[in-house]
Amino acid sequence: MSRKTGKPTYTKPTGPSGTGRLLGTIGGLVAALLVGVLIGTLTAQPSGTDAAVAELRRQEAARDTAQITELTTRARATATAITPVIEGLAGTGEVGDAQLAQWRQAVGAEVAYYAKTVSGTTATNVARGALRNAVEQLAAAVETSAAARALPAPSRQLVLAAASRQRELAVMAWSVAATQLDQINVDAGHGHQHVYLEIAGISGLMAGDSLPEGTGH
Repeated sequence: MSRKTGKPTYTKPTGPSGTGRLLGTIGGLVAALLVGVLIGTLTAQPSGTDAAVAELRRQEAARDTAQITELTTRARATATAITPVIEGLAGTGEVGDAQLAQWRQAVGAEVAYYAKTVSGTTATNVARGALRNAVEQLAAAVETSAAARALPAPSRQLVLAAASRQRELAVMAWSVAATQLDQINVDAGHGHQHVYLEIAGISGLMAGDSLPEGTGH
């Protein structure tokens, strides 16, 4: 009896071929790489909020630099204007009406300037406030000295002593303001700016360093 021989049965592959699997893997890697690049690009780019905050900070820095320059220029002019008043209050001679009126005018102009409210950074506001305190103390010293002129001689000396103390406090307050003014100039890149009063005979004053003007950026 002859044996029946059927056609061989072959099982067709159901999965991808080796080449297909390789191409699929490469495609997946490329897709992952593109997604990573896209995420990195989006992350690196500043958002609208970040850009707005950066612009506000830039504007604030520019405004503060301008305010520091203006304040320093005015402080130098103030120092020139009030030095004769400070020196005059230290004298023991009689102060006349004309001299007193001149002092009041000089100091009053400075008080009016620093009384203006200016919005700036905390450090700049501290410097401005200290300058305002100094000129206000000096104005009080002038008025106390003026009040002493109307008193009898025995009572006058006590009031003049109070005026002398107010004068000293004004110079001390100015030394603090000058130190702060120097620091904010250095921080702003202007270098050291020394606007100290050249007044002798008062202890406890803050003094400037010996570095030249404009150095120490």
